[in-house]
Amino acid sequence: MAPKTSSSLNRLYIILDPSVCPARPLIDVLTASAEAGATLFQYRNKTASMKEAYREALPLRQAAAKAGVLFIVNDRCDLALAVDADGVHLGQGDLPLDLARKVMGPDKLIGISTHNPEQVWEASAGKPDYLGFGPIFTPGSKLDHDPVVGLEGLRAIRTLTSLPVFAIGGIQIGQVSDVMEAGADGVAVISAILKAADIREAVRTFLSRMPTPASPAS
Repeated sequence: MAPKTSSSLNRLYIILDPSVCPARPLIDVLTASAEAGATLFQYRNKTASMKEAYREALPLRQAAAKAGVLFIVNDRCDLALAVDADGVHLGQGDLPLDLARKVMGPDKLIGISTHNPEQVWEASAGKPDYLGFGPIFTPGSKLDHDPVVGLEGLRAIRTLTSLPVFAIGGIQIGQVSDVMEAGADGVAVISAILKAADIREAVRTFLSRMPTPASPAS
């Protein structure tokens, strides 16, 4: 299994959401992406019942373990524990970080979605393992998104936290270099991978625009 350390929290973060490309099995996306070099995945299903989500997440978790990549569950600490995920990713409306840490235990990863400087500062004070920040551009997978922050918004919050920051929101391959230069440790993508004609090629191209840091983010 991949190490649960901050050194793994950079570069490409693929979010597996069945609503984005229903005809493409998520397990195929995970497997192809892992073969192409991706090491960090999140399962996200905002509409499924717990039972449905468990049935969908468990084989993904097993495939991730077999591939030696990190597997995070969105929103649900109970589901993350049920499938023994590597961690959970919390939105602003989810369980508070301190309570999530009690539920998850000390060894699981916890990330938090943030959308403005105040949220970045508050989240960082609680010491999660990483932050998501955005939307940088208009998302391709979400209609009810927070206000677009742009590259300037990303630059502005970079000085507010020492945690790894994943930029998210409508990021395409041609924008990766600008996003990384603006201060992101990595980019979280959904549509750009799930809807790609060739998943392996898309993953390789994304990774080619993201040099591995010389040392973990500090």
